[in-house]
Amino acid sequence: MKKIVSICIAILFVGLAFSPVLFASDDTQDVGIDEKYGKPKLVLGEQLSEDQRDKVRSILNATDSDLVDEYIVNAQDLVNFIGGDPGSNMYSSAKITRKGEGNGVVVNIVTPENITQVTNEMYANALLTAGIENALIEVASPIKVSGHSALTGIYKAFNVDGETLDQDRMEVANEELNVATDLSENAGIDKEKVSELLTEIKKQIAEQNPATKEEVEQIINTQLENLNIELSPEDRAMLTNLFEKMRDLNIDFGKLTEQLDSIVNDLKGKLDEVTGGDTEGFWQGVKDFFTNIIDSIKGIFS
Repeated sequence: MKKIVSICIAILFVGLAFSPVLFASDDTQDVGIDEKYGKPKLVLGEQLSEDQRDKVRSILNATDSDLVDEYIVNAQDLVNFIGGDPGSNMYSSAKITRKGEGNGVVVNIVTPENITQVTNEMYANALLTAGIENALIEVASPIKVSGHSALTGIYKAFNVDGETLDQDRMEVANEELNVATDLSENAGIDKEKVSELLTEIKKQIAEQNPATKEEVEQIINTQLENLNIELSPEDRAMLTNLFEKMRDLNIDFGKLTEQLDSIVNDLKGKLDEVTGGDTEGFWQGVKDFFTNIIDSIKGIFS
């Protein structure tokens, strides 16, 4: 019996070790309205009930209507911005606070337990592709959702007051988010690993400035090898088509290198928190740990 209790306790600690690390920003302190950039914009999913909207307002510190501009994002916005499905349901919401040059894009999923597919880094990568460069983005949902509709809500916040984002860049950024979640959900690749892959490909595109689809494909293959990621030919083609579209749009990832580096460093920082910086040794320790557990269980019943 003591052996069983010990094993259960050990498994509990491993679960805690692998629990997600919240990528929070220190830039969430309420400092009032920035008179240069105006009020933060709160964009709420249309499908939320009024009680759920109130909950989101509270979560995102946006209950005072004098201190925030509020919008509702709906399926028609999805159609207008990215040619999406007019029958889509919109739940995930976001608060967007504009920042000055050099602040970069900072994303904080305030309710990580309810955003099930998209990570901070996936949002940040897609937003850079869409042309958003300096903003604090806080994402929330009162119920479990994939998180995709928040991206359209963010687009809406940047397409008011006479400002517009490039339609083609918004569409390819949305495709990037879909590719990221598809690789994570269907190809079984860790979400952080997917984000690192996409970021490293962008960095190499900025450095090498590929002139052909074949050169884009070579960059992708090299990064897959560097990160020890195995993909099917179909998934490799999906990645190549995505980045070929980015190349055709002449997106200048060179000027975003610092922000791309920041995304990679944040991802590696998360892993270091869990592994203590010794990734290889950590995973060997995990393997040995579970081997010992299995041996112990076998001993109980033998």
